[in-house]
Amino acid sequence: MSDGPDSLVLRYLRKLDERMDRMEDRLSELVGRTGALEERYASVSRRLDQIDFRLERIERPLELIGEPTP
Repeated sequence: MSDGPDSLVLRYLRKLDERMDRMEDRLSELVGRTGALEERYASVSRRLDQIDFRLERIERPLELIGEPTP
């Protein structure tokens, strides 16, 4: 009689193991995608900083903005 309950427990454990494997795969995928988004955000942020710097260089000689304050 002990074969029945053990077998049932083993089946549940195998299903749980499969689900955990799928969750680990999905988590790895999400970590990779998040890293890619962080890299893109950093790239966009750098480009915006460069645009801001270039705009200041254009506006200052045209006296469209005041001198920077220290």
